[in-house]
Amino acid sequence: MSGIRFNFPAPELDQSIYDLRSEVRTFLREEICNDRFTPVTDCWCAGVDLDFSRKLGQKGWLGVTWPKQYGGRELSALHRYVITEELLAVGAPVHAHWIADRQSGPLILSSGTEDMKRNILPRIAAGECFFALGLSEPEAGSDLASVKTRARKVDGGWEITGTKLWSSGAQHCQYMTVLARTSDPLEGKRHEGLTQFLVPLDSQGVAISGIRDMSGLMHFNESHFDSVFVPDDSVLGKVGEGWKQITSELALERSGPERFLSTFIVVEHALVRAASDLDARQAAIVGGIIARVRALRAMSLGVAALLESGKSPDVEAALVKDLGTRFEQDVVERLRAFRPILWKSGNGDVLDDLMTDSLLRQPSFTLRGGTNEVLKGIVARGIGLR
Repeated sequence: MSGIRFNFPAPELDQSIYDLRSEVRTFLREEICNDRFTPVTDCWCAGVDLDFSRKLGQKGWLGVTWPKQYGGRELSALHRYVITEELLAVGAPVHAHWIADRQSGPLILSSGTEDMKRNILPRIAAGECFFALGLSEPEAGSDLASVKTRARKVDGGWEITGTKLWSSGAQHCQYMTVLARTSDPLEGKRHEGLTQFLVPLDSQGVAISGIRDMSGLMHFNESHFDSVFVPDDSVLGKVGEGWKQITSELALERSGPERFLSTFIVVEHALVRAASDLDARQAAIVGGIIARVRALRAMSLGVAALLESGKSPDVEAALVKDLGTRFEQDVVERLRAFRPILWKSGNGDVLDDLMTDSLLRQPSFTLRGGTNEVLKGIVARGIGLR
């Protein structure tokens, strides 16, 4: 091994990006001041507000990098980055559209049919069409090469049978992208024979059941497919290309600011309340938190710059998610130096509610999008250690 090298280039931000940030920040300030939404921790998984998603669509802040002919604005990945960063920082309810904007839309752009692009992408950009991911399964978890969901070729299309686990937000969505096995893999080549399908969730044979987390929220789901028929043109890309597609998608899923800003709203509330009376130990904790946020942001922006230049930074994205999600868990514990975490008392104290929700949701941070053990394996393989 010649040396360990990661690439996190510092992007150049032009004035249009700063102007966009100011526009988004002004809009969010007005929404909060007028009580149009309640800020929540982990907002990209916990915050569902269909009207708010439509407002963002009306502003032109969804699908911003896509071609104009499909509802986009042809802006850069860095323009999209500042929009998502501002939304996350204030705990805005963005969950409904999150997967469609971040992941499923780009997948349709790269691998979908022209009909999908013309009929679905403008609805996503308008905040009116939502997607869930059909990747993980019971007994497979982050090992997606072990999926057991099968797609059997039939006249005019495919029949899909199997179960997908987690599929966050599926109860609000019109579609799911489903990874299924379309042929048996050869010995030692488990990643072959996988295909992704676009499945309407109102199809006959689809059943979605909610999974309640420790905070009482039901955003996870178990999604069952019982001989669900989809036509031939529901295949995303070519049959057998599923593994190649999902590895590209995961760079988008793992590297964004959501991987270290899920708890930023509680950090801000806690530190603002404590700012006037910090002892030396607390001041050191604040400095450590701010330093880690700045470092993670620089790394995440670097990945956005690589994506903008057409690269696929799988290893860098995995590293951002590993470091970022561990920070999100750790910061909740560090905030106990400023305020004890109490069970929700119902007294309307925003900080108590945010800290309680953060504590109860933090175990999932290092699971969703691939466990940290899997991420470490990706990083190790990428730098030649395995």
